[in-house]
Parts: sequence; C-alpha cells; structure tokens
Amino acid sequence: MPDFNTIDDLDLDGKVVLTRVDLNVPVENGQVTDATRIEKIVPTVKDIQAKGGIPVLLAHFDRPKGKRVDAMSLRIVVPALEAALGQPVQFSDEAIGGPAKRAVADLKKGDVLLLENTRFYPGEEENDKTFAASLAALGQAYVNDAFSAAHRAHASTEGLAQLLPAAAGRLMEAELKALDAALGAPQRPVVAVVGGAKVSTKLDLLGNLISKVDHLVIGGGMANTFLVAQGIEVGKSLAERDMADTAREILDKAEGAGCTIHLPVDVVVAREFKAGAENETVAADACPADAMILDAGPQTVVKIREVFEASRTLIWNGPLGAFEIAPFDTATNAAAQEAARLTREEKLISVAGGGDTVAALNKAGVSGDFTFISTAGGAFLEWMEGKELPGVAALEKR
Repeated sequence: MPDFNTIDDLDLDGKVVLTRVDLNVPVENGQVTDATRIEKIVPTVKDIQAKGGIPVLLAHFDRPKGKRVDAMSLRIVVPALEAALGQPVQFSDEAIGGPAKRAVADLKKGDVLLLENTRFYPGEEENDKTFAASLAALGQAYVNDAFSAAHRAHASTEGLAQLLPAAAGRLMEAELKALDAALGAPQRPVVAVVGGAKVSTKLDLLGNLISKVDHLVIGGGMANTFLVAQGIEVGKSLAERDMADTAREILDKAEGAGCTIHLPVDVVVAREFKAGAENETVAADACPADAMILDAGPQTVVKIREVFEASRTLIWNGPLGAFEIAPFDTATNAAAQEAARLTREEKLISVAGGGDTVAALNKAGVSGDFTFISTAGGAFLEWMEGKELPGVAALEKR
C-alpha cells in the first residue's frame, strides 16, 4: 500500500482545505433519493473543521462533458448535504475565477462551501494544469476523500495533489486500509468470489487474482463460460462460447499459480427468466438443452461455505446467480449470510465492492456485517485488477 498522508498529518488551522468528495448521488424530481455517499463524507468534513480548517468541497455530478448543464448543477445536493452535516452549506455557481474567489474570501472557521460541478470545465477531465492551478489558488491544502473517482487522472483528483500539501480523507483512508488488508498484506488463505455475466469484462481481474489468492469462486454467467470450456453443455444459458479458449488458459494459469478455482457442481435451471419460474436443480453437467442456468445449486453453496470456513480473508465482486429475482437469489444470499456470520465471529475479514455486489448484499441483509463494503465501482474494480489508481498515487508521501 502506498505511504500517504492523512488529515492527521496536515496543519490545517485557519487554512482553506480543498476537499474532493463524491456527491454523484441519484436524484429524482429535484430530490436526492439516496444520500449514502453524502453521509460518508461527514467524518472528513467534521475532522477538517476540528483542526481549524475550512472545507471547500469539490465534486462532479453526472457527465456534462466540459459544458455547463443546468440539470447537472451541484446546487441540487445542497439540502441533502446540509441535512447530513447539520449546518448551512454555502454554494458557489463557479468552481474557479472571481466568483469562486469571492465566495472563499467570505468564509470563516466553521463554514462549509460547495463549488459548482468540476466537470462543467473541460480542464477537469483533461487534467489541465492551468485549470488545476486555478483550483489550487483557492486554498492552502488538499484532501481527497473520493476513492470512487481515484481511477481518473482528473484535475480535482490528481492535478491538485501535485500543487498543494495533500492527504487522504477519512473515507479514502478507510478504503485504502481495507483494500490493503484484502490484497496487499492479507491474512491467508484468501478467497475471492467473482461473479457477473461475462468473462470478457473481467479478464484483467481474473488474471490478477489468480496470482494473489488461494481460492477463486466463479459464479453467475461467467461460470457457464468456464463449464463450456470444460466441454459441458449449458443449454440456453448465458455463456460466451468464443471465450472458451481464454477460460481454459485461466484455469491452466491458476493451477500453475497454486490457486484453486471453484465452479458450480450443481445448478438451478429454468425454462424462463421470471420471478417464481418453475425450476429444478441438476448436476452442473446435466443442464437440459431447453433450459438455462440461473443460479448455483445447494451442493455448490455447501462447498463455498467450506472454502469460506477455511479462509481468513474474502474479497467479493459479483453475484453467484440472477440475484435480482427469487428464487435465483438463493445461492448469493446463502453465501453472503455465511460470510457475514464468519465476519461477525471475527473468523473472516470480508471486503466487497461493485454495484451489483452491493445491491446483492443489501438484498441479503448482510451489508452491515461485512468488514468493508466499497461503493466505488470502477475504482474498486481497477484496484482488484492490480492497476495503479492516479488519485491514490498522487497522495503518496514525497
């Protein structure tokens, strides 16, 4: 893990602290419908204030592509931000220039200012040095609390860190420590669960994990492709038949690396994909020609539980079946509940991330029991793929 500064390492007293946060939240009819990401930045804002700093928040919202789009103004999140922080939040219609400078100049200790959507400016996504310098001119220190945007080399995530004393915020700090505990210096054995529809979208991920983990559980549509690679017929199931050679290569490399890959030994099949569809459980190599595999079966779940029991660290990305509808959420729910139990009993360190994964764990009712759940999406996936994240690398102590 990179050696990085935290809020504790910076002298913030009386200083304007440019604080990169993630406020890219869902909005309907002018209202924030899920304030989770907003709530997660509260410890960072409060700790900056406790050290005498004045937080000036930088964030993006949606994808305006370098142009001002009124419907994508961050003004819309101010009420939710005020509710989370328990105080008024000032707003600047600009992120740079005279209006932003004047808004900052009026601040005093205890205040919070939110600047307009950084992606209204083409220099943001271009990581333009002039734009980054215009942002830097507003403050005396920089804190990045947006791990979810750390895989982007943007002005507000990477450029600013080169221009001001920089540190990780509390959420970023927690995320980096959790990820290091999972893959950087983990307690072994390590098991990774990788699910989802397609092998082709997770080639880098699988390639990195087989050299890092002891066990790799493959589920979802991806598992069907691996079954096909072994000469097993999967009926009408989702499978990337053109990826069979690649799947075989992954199996061979895993064997050479001492990583045991676990595929379904039994599966739940149905003739139609709908809630409550008539279904049956068959051996993994006995899928009827007119049926499709929609979940892992009970014997597979037993084997996954045994792997979890024998492991000390778990990394999870992707469901084991079509978890969106019952009864094809059974395997994902059962495995998640076992991971949660072992975590509660302090027998397992469990880290999960990715949109479908978070949704599946929420559905299983176990999100609060995992050691850490990342809401970072793309950044979490790129970290699992072993890629350097520009926003994290920029925080390394120099």
